[in-house]
Amino acid sequence: MSPGPPPSNFRSFLLVRGGVRDIGIHRSDYYDLFSRITSIENLFIAWERFRKGKRSRQDVMFFERYLEDNLFALQAELASGVYQHSPYDRFTIHDPKQRTIHKADVKDRVVHQAIVNVIELIFEKRFIYDSYSCRVGKGTHAAIRRLQTFLRKPSANNTRTIYVLKCDIRKFFASVNHETLKKLIIQRVDDPKTLDLLTGIIESFSTSHGTGIPLGNLTSQLFANIYLHELDWYVKQELRVKHYIRYCDDFVLLSSSKHECLAWVELVNAFLKEKLSMQLHPNKISVRTWTQGVDFLGYVVLPHSIIIRPSTARRALRCSNTENKSSYLGLCKHADAYRLENAIKNAT
Repeated sequence: MSPGPPPSNFRSFLLVRGGVRDIGIHRSDYYDLFSRITSIENLFIAWERFRKGKRSRQDVMFFERYLEDNLFALQAELASGVYQHSPYDRFTIHDPKQRTIHKADVKDRVVHQAIVNVIELIFEKRFIYDSYSCRVGKGTHAAIRRLQTFLRKPSANNTRTIYVLKCDIRKFFASVNHETLKKLIIQRVDDPKTLDLLTGIIESFSTSHGTGIPLGNLTSQLFANIYLHELDWYVKQELRVKHYIRYCDDFVLLSSSKHECLAWVELVNAFLKEKLSMQLHPNKISVRTWTQGVDFLGYVVLPHSIIIRPSTARRALRCSNTENKSSYLGLCKHADAYRLENAIKNAT
């Protein structure tokens, strides 16, 4: 017998009552995770979160046309164990460098959101404070402000020289090792059905045998933080680096010694190769002083200002008469970019 439809005010009830917190997901005891992930309440919450900013898209509108039927059918698939991830739609974007995105089906993206609703907090409690990618209350602008604070304190407001080591992991998403990722998840999640579901998502994509996670998945953002938490822990606990900030696979370390920065390059690269099957991008390692300017996350941090990276500013001017105009204006609000902001506003 198929389940009946939800109450007519079901969606409003979930939103008004505060969403996930009302179905007991944010509790300290993480037993029976699978039933929480697959509950109809969580699937409706996942839908509400997923569809924000996407309601005009054709595939989303089509799914929403028969929303209750689709979500109850999805719940039945998940609960019975017959759910399987669909193939990805592959396309290329330029932002500005070329990236290949693998877009999952709407149904699968609802599952991704439902999973993250439940298990994110389990891992979030372990993450270091200065990891800024895809976390509530974090983001690029918070990372830049934190970097500015870090630079001011040890340099005594730029009266002492501080060196900033900036690194980038080579082809990070394409290099995530499936077995390593699963082992890291198992350390915190011991529910067999949840592990089977996560394994199915991890193994739904690969760039080579047993390697790679797709850029387009919400779960990939969480997986990236789980994976690179190991790097965070090594830098903070083993190398004892006091001033360290990471945003996805871009990270900076601060030291009063250039020699120490160069030594860290070798140590971090060795750790990545041995423990995470990765390596630093050899062309994206730099050591600079604050006076020279620290290029990080699209901004250049200087002692008396934060400016937009010159290449980004040039692109903003080229694209300022397109739909990207508002996003570039938003970028300007977090930098000393009065002239650029006016130029974008006045562009036609």
